[in-house]
Amino acid sequence: MMPSESAENPNSEAVPEVTETEDIESLKQALAEEKVKAEGYLANWQRTQADFINYKRRNEQEREEFNKFANTGLVLSLLPVLDDLERALASIPVKSARLPWVDGIRLIERKFRASLETQGLTPIKALGEPFDPNLHEAVRQDKGKEGIVIEELKKGYKFHDRVIRPTMVVVGNGEEVAKEER
Repeated sequence: MMPSESAENPNSEAVPEVTETEDIESLKQALAEEKVKAEGYLANWQRTQADFINYKRRNEQEREEFNKFANTGLVLSLLPVLDDLERALASIPVKSARLPWVDGIRLIERKFRASLETQGLTPIKALGEPFDPNLHEAVRQDKGKEGIVIEELKKGYKFHDRVIRPTMVVVGNGEEVAKEER
């Protein structure tokens, strides 16, 4: 059996070498595939982490925005009271202007306005300004410089830089400018 053993030995040694080489190649290929998968998982995880950070930031901004403008409805409901106080003070006869109770009403109006301003309310400046449809609501046109607000009919207000009530105005139609040019 010697001749057969010698014939088997070269074959048996050659087969394990080929098998080991194939095993190493298949392991390298499997390792490369797993590395690609791991890189994909890492990229997905990083993208998800970035998305979550952006979500948290957006959510925080929305919460701040909500808190900032949560009192808008309340402030809007108080504006007619402020308008009434201003009209009442404007219509006081000259003889009564120095009475103590009138001074008391003026003080109440100033405190009320200051409280609203502390919350973020600011009046919109209109008189003499160019007409801006984002800030003003034109009720009519009249003689005056074209495109310039010549009369304020109802005050407008911003609440934290957002217009909550536009100013009702009269806008110049340019007739005076045409007369001055002649």
